[in-house]
Amino acid sequence: MSTPDSPIRVVLWRHGQTDWNVENRFQGHSDIPLNKVGHYQASEAAKVLAALRPDRIISSDLIRAQETAAPLAGLTDIKIEINPNLRETDGGLWEGKLASENRATHGELFANWYEGGDEPAGVTGERRSDVAKRAVAVIEKETTNFSGTIVFVTHGGTVRSVLGSILKLPIAQWGVIGGLSNACWSILELTKHHTGSRWYLAEHNAGSLPEPVFGDDAVN
Repeated sequence: MSTPDSPIRVVLWRHGQTDWNVENRFQGHSDIPLNKVGHYQASEAAKVLAALRPDRIISSDLIRAQETAAPLAGLTDIKIEINPNLRETDGGLWEGKLASENRATHGELFANWYEGGDEPAGVTGERRSDVAKRAVAVIEKETTNFSGTIVFVTHGGTVRSVLGSILKLPIAQWGVIGGLSNACWSILELTKHHTGSRWYLAEHNAGSLPEPVFGDDAVN
């Protein structure tokens, strides 16, 4: 149980595998469920994360995130809170299409976006800065006047945007942050100094030995 003097720990947990991840289809806001492997990944990861004794679980409203959160909620007896601002990037015209199809139709935009540009995804979708703004706002709000551990169940592109923003990296350098494998997580901890507080990255892509990174923010 956390106390007023406990540090603030934020776990950014990516959802388990979906069929679209394996097919390399851009998911974005499309509401795609976990596949059998994804459910297994979520269940195994939950056993590890439960040992952190989380105080809260906050999930993206997309079904793949909620299904990932469910095993941890069951083990810890914590109610899942839902926040749509933890969603993946709105992929606009790219959603549901293979990476090869998106390269064929929007080659320069697609390449620039994957290389770390802040262009709108899929012409009509979100910029990385948009994703960071909405998701970081959730984290800042929920960690204000709080001590303990919160697990945010979200998406690979969202996690990269959050980390880049909260660690104060220039957008063009967010791409140096490696992607998260399905059902793996990153951990941020807030340290307090006499000059103020500062987030630092305690773990990244934890939960497994290195595995292929499938998904919207995978460079492939």
